[in-house]
Amino acid sequence: MSTNRQPDLPERQVPQLPALPRPLYARSESLAQQMSTARHCHTWVQLSYAIQGVLHVHTAAGRFVAPPQRAIWIPAGVEHEVISSPNTEMRSLYLAAEATADAPRHCRVLEVNALTRELIRRFAELPVAYDEQGADGRLANVLLDQLLTARELGLSLPLPRDARLQQLCQTLQAQPDDPCSLAHWGQHLGVSEKTLSRLFLRDTGLTFRAWRQRLRLLGALTPLEQGQRVTDVALACGYDSTSAFIAAFRQQFGVTPGEFFRG
Repeated sequence: MSTNRQPDLPERQVPQLPALPRPLYARSESLAQQMSTARHCHTWVQLSYAIQGVLHVHTAAGRFVAPPQRAIWIPAGVEHEVISSPNTEMRSLYLAAEATADAPRHCRVLEVNALTRELIRRFAELPVAYDEQGADGRLANVLLDQLLTARELGLSLPLPRDARLQQLCQTLQAQPDDPCSLAHWGQHLGVSEKTLSRLFLRDTGLTFRAWRQRLRLLGALTPLEQGQRVTDVALACGYDSTSAFIAAFRQQFGVTPGEFFRG
């Protein structure tokens, strides 16, 4: 259940725009297959959002996951790749950097409330060269205001800088059900468990146990959104029982898997 980019995934082409035609630009795509983009960056902000399907954005700093009702804010200049699950309906936005000057400069996952969802839907129907001084321009400004004040969510996985931890984390991303303890990893890497624990907290802000749990639960979101049985997802993530998985899910996200996707 890895969310790492797979070399054999079909590549989705990134539009080559010399500049944005308006301060806010919408891009709608229907993606039947799981797809990924090459690593790239823009001179504008990107909001990766899907009304159906789950999006994963990978950057050097971490992994960011957006099921429906959530979106990923990617600042201008941040190199990234976007991976979409099968049957994804994307409604992404590009925002001029000067229109978002006061926004945080880091990649983050945002809540998309009912109002913002409807504003995005309506904006995606407008002509590219919408009238900035008319009703369409006012709608675009309201949408921008909503995005700039949207609540940030903890649907991200920070990645370490330390090369030894990177090796550990790459293995766990490929095999999230790996049960090996930090002590085991310490022996494998020739480092004490105490040192690894300190480095993990320094580089990610999380303990090893919390980081691995978040990795597993974020990886569970795609199969859950696609309707796979909770029991099957729990076992694939490395949990011994459905009840243990649901308890961990509730602890991480504040709701059960069923409640999470009912939005």
